[in-house]
Amino acid sequence: MTQENFATDAHGTQHWPTEIRYKRAERELVITFDNGARATLPAEYLRVESPSAEVQGHSPDQKQTVPGKRAVAVAELEPIGNYAVRLIFDDGHDTGIFSWKYLYELGLEYDERWARYLSNLEAQGLDRDTAPHRHGPSCGSGGGGCG
Repeated sequence: MTQENFATDAHGTQHWPTEIRYKRAERELVITFDNGARATLPAEYLRVESPSAEVQGHSPDQKQTVPGKRAVAVAELEPIGNYAVRLIFDDGHDTGIFSWKYLYELGLEYDERWARYLSNLEAQGLDRDTAPHRHGPSCGSGGGGCG
């Protein structure tokens, strides 16, 4: 995908999806945008880049590196108005609302973001297959402990 400048709406949307399809077997979200750009976004990538405060924090230095999500899948897609979709993951994470703008950015910046994620995992001694054992509430709405 290439960076382009277009007029935006109140949500910052520059490109509107013309097709959104989740391929369950491949665990990939495939999105085609009105400018012809197409993004294939693995569920693991979407999960570890969730726009939720649990993952992103409230500032860039609070962003969490979420390990152990190689096998995660999207269980459900829920439309949010005409500007976003909530992705509900099979690990219980359901608080990320993915705007069209953010999904477009995730496609555009995939290589850079994925390399940074893998580097952060390694630097923290974490991996894609093992989630740390957590005590306390479980993941999901109001659980607060799953990142």
